[in-house]
Amino acid sequence: MKLKNKKGLTIVETIVAIAIFTIGIEGFTLLFAKSWRANSYIFEMGQSAFAVSQGVNKIASYIRKTRQADDGAYPIKAADDNDFTIFSDFDKDGVTERLHFYYSAGKIFMGITDPAGGFPKTYPVGDQQTQTIAENIVNGASTPVFYYYNKDYPGDQANNPVSTPADVSVIRLVKILLEINIDINHSPDNIHQQTFVELRNLNDYDRVQ
Repeated sequence: MKLKNKKGLTIVETIVAIAIFTIGIEGFTLLFAKSWRANSYIFEMGQSAFAVSQGVNKIASYIRKTRQADDGAYPIKAADDNDFTIFSDFDKDGVTERLHFYYSAGKIFMGITDPAGGFPKTYPVGDQQTQTIAENIVNGASTPVFYYYNKDYPGDQANNPVSTPADVSVIRLVKILLEINIDINHSPDNIHQQTFVELRNLNDYDRVQ
């Protein structure tokens, strides 16, 4: 009875097999790492967008309740592209604070000032305290944070949004538009968050005109 010769892998074949296996593992590792980074970035963008959405809703709630200042001043003090100052009882303590919303260095801030003195009350110059409302904001020069509309909107498209700095006496509706991106050099593109806010208490001014 003749035994067949059994031939195993040669050293060269073994080295080639190991090399192919190593290349495959490296390719899979790179693919996994790239996928992980992409998914992590998308997750972070989602978290950032959610936080900004909460910030927009917070701003909207304060603007919606805009009312006459405790010193008798008109409910809106100033309105520009990236800077908006109103009077509102933001902490629900019965006192009307001056709220200053502005965009600076990729963030939306809210400056808060309480009235001072007895009668009549006065509002100190400048913001007494400041809170960060939203981060990772990338609005460019052509994309303001605030847009203002008069009582004839949406019927009057030609004169809306009104030009800025706005005549505060005509503002009845405000749009807040924020663009978010934690890394402008990384996909996906900017995420947009916007909302329209009606200034409820200003409807009374329309009725007396």
